[in-house]
Amino acid sequence: MSPAETDTHDITVHLDRLLAERGMTLTELANRVGVTVVNLSILKNGRAKAIRFTTLTKICEVLGCQPGDLLGYHPGEER
Repeated sequence: MSPAETDTHDITVHLDRLLAERGMTLTELANRVGVTVVNLSILKNGRAKAIRFTTLTKICEVLGCQPGDLLGYHPGEER
């Protein structure tokens, strides 16, 4: 398996939708979670390779959601 193949995954991130539903900006979420806007942007755009459970917990606390509201598994779908 080539390095490019190992970097692909079937996880989708629904951060845009959650932010829009709550009328919150990425900058506001970053400040409230305690991470950089750049790191949240990487997550939002589906380029993150990992997320710490502590960060996921804080995002869920701030957005009032469950991890399954933020992340989805969609095998084989085009992104």
